[in-house]
Amino acid sequence: MQTPDILQALLVIVLWGFNFVVIKWGVADVPPLLLGCLRFSAVAFAGLFWVARPRLPWRWLALYGLTVGFGQFAGLFCAIKFGMPAGLASVVLQSQAFFTMLFAALLLREHWRVSQLTGLLLAAAGLGLIGATHGANMTLLGFVLTLIAASSWAMSNVVVRVMVRRGMQIEPLGLVVWSALVPPLPFLAMSLWLEGGARDWQALTHFSWGSLAAVAYLALAASMLGYGIWSRLLSRYPANSVAPFSLLAPLVALVCSMLLLGEQLTAVQALGSVLLLAGLVVNVLGGRVANFLLKQAR
Repeated sequence: MQTPDILQALLVIVLWGFNFVVIKWGVADVPPLLLGCLRFSAVAFAGLFWVARPRLPWRWLALYGLTVGFGQFAGLFCAIKFGMPAGLASVVLQSQAFFTMLFAALLLREHWRVSQLTGLLLAAAGLGLIGATHGANMTLLGFVLTLIAASSWAMSNVVVRVMVRRGMQIEPLGLVVWSALVPPLPFLAMSLWLEGGARDWQALTHFSWGSLAAVAYLALAASMLGYGIWSRLLSRYPANSVAPFSLLAPLVALVCSMLLLGEQLTAVQALGSVLLLAGLVVNVLGGRVANFLLKQAR
């Protein structure tokens, strides 16, 4: 990759890592499900005017929007609201890669490589350590909701794989923008049911500049700008050259949460995070390293 493109990839990682701190700020003043409704409404409103609709059937757009949009972010926003540290949430959310492996094996009959199985075992050990620390600086509810968010993200990955298998052309930015039409209604319905109309009205009528900035960042910076740059990079370079940059996002989130939110990991959480991220690295890069070593051996 050329230097300007590397810098753009790093910018995206900073945008996505800082995103977790902004979520923490956002749910402090706005109910989490209402915040999700506002986020996706803003993405759809801002993007539909200049992003072409992807050539995909509406049912697949809806299925993708319900999994990656509603499922993932309902779980994540509520998790951070109900006691999941923002930085730790960014780490646990990366378990989506291993949920994807499990779902793909069960639903698509995909087979695992040795590196993937090794990564899965490392990540499982890391998750076990992190989950065992509930009651310290993390609630069990927050941890479980983050796992639900990760599994929903994983299911959206399986949806994309099915679309590719069926010969559909995936346009990443168009998929993100047009699928954003789906989540606002379920977010609003769930917010009215669980958070209450009175609470939502109170939040909307006392909407602060900070809340507006949070929605703008989540919709325009993290989603539109981040995915816009990421999609351009994927169109110019092989996915295996771009994807490894995403491994840095949890590290950015951890540093930002420590500096801006005063969050600190316990020793066990730090060890669990290292194991989970090590599993992710092995999962993403292990196959290439093994192939390189085999070529050198020959």
